[in-house]
Amino acid sequence: MQEHIKTGFDNDLYLKTQSEHIRERISHFGDKLYLEFGGKLFDDYHASRVLPGFMPDSKLRMLLQLKDDAEIIIVINSADIEKNKVRSDLGITYDVDVIRLLGIFRKFGLYVSSVVLTQYENQASADAFRSRLESLGVKVYHHYKISGYPSNIPLIMSDEGYGKNDFVETSRHLVVVTAPGPGSGKMATCLSQLYHEHKRGINAGYAKFETFPIWNLPLRHPVNIAYEAATSDLNDVNMIDPFHLEAYGKTTVNYNRDVEIFPVLNAMFESIFGRSPYRSPTDMGVNMAGNCIVDDDVVSAAAKDEIIRRYYIGLCGRRKGQVSDEEVYKLELLMKQAGVTCEERKVVAPALAKEQATGNPAAAMELPDGTIITGKTSNLLGASSALLLNALKYFGGIDDANLLMSPHVIEPIQNLKVNHLGNNNPRLHTDETLLALSICANTSEDAKKAMEQLSKLRGCEVHSTVILSAVDERTFKRLGVNLTCEPKYGTPES
Repeated sequence: MQEHIKTGFDNDLYLKTQSEHIRERISHFGDKLYLEFGGKLFDDYHASRVLPGFMPDSKLRMLLQLKDDAEIIIVINSADIEKNKVRSDLGITYDVDVIRLLGIFRKFGLYVSSVVLTQYENQASADAFRSRLESLGVKVYHHYKISGYPSNIPLIMSDEGYGKNDFVETSRHLVVVTAPGPGSGKMATCLSQLYHEHKRGINAGYAKFETFPIWNLPLRHPVNIAYEAATSDLNDVNMIDPFHLEAYGKTTVNYNRDVEIFPVLNAMFESIFGRSPYRSPTDMGVNMAGNCIVDDDVVSAAAKDEIIRRYYIGLCGRRKGQVSDEEVYKLELLMKQAGVTCEERKVVAPALAKEQATGNPAAAMELPDGTIITGKTSNLLGASSALLLNALKYFGGIDDANLLMSPHVIEPIQNLKVNHLGNNNPRLHTDETLLALSICANTSEDAKKAMEQLSKLRGCEVHSTVILSAVDERTFKRLGVNLTCEPKYGTPES
């Protein structure tokens, strides 16, 4: 019933070639390599969506092949701790994510040597976080703001610049510098370490591992456009690397921030080493993902799907007051560049049609075999809950007429919600529906069979005709479902 999802990316080849390439770069510098890890190291769901076959933990698994030579430094901006900056995809603050990453790395046997608090200015919240880390046995270092960074190179390359930062003690050939998100200070941490290592007579180098944009795909390839859509809030723009074109006569793709900063980096490298080891931003990278695409049609189609999803996310963000008009306009332009329209998202029309037919919010899901399932609003269930149950019935081969949950189970939950917890909406949210279903699985074979199908929801596409509650959005995310919504709210009762 569930057909095999097409893959366009060879993950095993990626793990092999990527680790080999990093080893080569370590040997190029001799003693030590500081490797800046851009993007998400552990759970790169964007990469797995636009490169079908790429596993979300691929970068972590690649590091495991190097774990005897590698240690990890986690970097967090002290200002981000102070303002409780949130990682939007997980809904947790950056400091909480640092603790989460620590636990994940340690669980896999990777050595985390320290955490660096960048932009440190004696913030009380940063000091409290340092105490918490130290109680977990983690070494903590401080890096400070440098006036005129990054253009004031004489100051940066002095005892009052990088020299003022704590020197992070490391012991292995490969030092991976990662962070909860952008703007944490990964590159500055790497360069500060190069400055200190050079003063100590250590031959250390720097490289960058950034999956996107993919340097050896065309500038307007859907995968690279999808990266711009994913980072529309950062104003990242893909561009031809002019330094690489001038140096080698070859066209490669990078993004504006790296191209803009490269002359400064070059000057810093020259100050440290006497000459720069790189002739272009592309030279600094070690990403081999582009060499592991085995079916460009599959990858291009997946990337176009992602661009449409990002557009809907932008529209809903604007409706919530979280996204600017300019960001939505940029997403519209990227849609045009990729040659896609909202109508190409196959779940949109069936969801809208179900809403039109019933007069209430509705939702639709596309399954891997192309089947479209819909869910409507009822007295007992919201449309998203009904959709989940209908999809689980389909996957389990359960007769559509069979009730997975008795109203006798649902009604007491509704009573609790309305009469004791103060909810206006008696209908079950998706998390409440799954909890009720798990209870029914103790006595109902159909409910038990439905629960066994949950893993099959991962990678399915869903569209809702209204903006969902945070609870429902979170449930779909945890199930691995790719969700979009119409940029409108339902009534409080819906």
